[in-house]
Amino acid sequence: MTHHALRWAAALLLATLTACASAPPPPDWQSNAHGALKVFTSSYLTGNTAAAEAEFARARTEIASTGRFDLVARAELLRCAARLASLELDDCPGFLALAGDADARDRAYADYLRGRWQGLERSLLPVQHQAVLALPPAQAEAPVLAAMDDPLARLVAGAALLRQNRLSPSGIELAVQTASSQGWRRPLLAWLGVQLQRSQQAGDQAGAARLQRRIDLVLGKVSSNP
Repeated sequence: MTHHALRWAAALLLATLTACASAPPPPDWQSNAHGALKVFTSSYLTGNTAAAEAEFARARTEIASTGRFDLVARAELLRCAARLASLELDDCPGFLALAGDADARDRAYADYLRGRWQGLERSLLPVQHQAVLALPPAQAEAPVLAAMDDPLARLVAGAALLRQNRLSPSGIELAVQTASSQGWRRPLLAWLGVQLQRSQQAGDQAGAARLQRRIDLVLGKVSSNP
């Protein structure tokens, strides 16, 4: 993960895991869970599913050793956000199973990720996402997304807006550029798929062909032979 992505993740579980990083050294479970969640996020976004699942299971085991349901719920929320960035539009089932043990900020963020925005208290969200929730329906969303210095938060926000049917073609293109610049294969393929579907629906055969070639390149289907 980039420095900015780590800073974003700190708004979730990593803030708790690193809060006691001053002397004396933190307990082993904290550093172990912190490391496992970093590898999980990186592996998931680059498309290494097996490694991502193994690292998340390791992180969850470390956190569960504390007997704190709220921290396990927060780890599940981090996983839900990574999945949403890759357009896995589920209902955060891992978090929902523990929602009753989560704090108000985590429940609000889960509602944001799940598309339940009506009545959502904006001040409970991470700061960058507060601006997204405050967007009037008629206002262009791309500048707000572009202002986010954290690429993962930008993808999460873009996916949340897409879930609300409020993401313009320029916002989708920004998500594609963001995933591409980070080398995050999983969200890149998902967002390219959105562009491909829209090009096909619009009857833009040339545009669809270009997007399909790009998808094939990411999938390793483009031969290196002349």
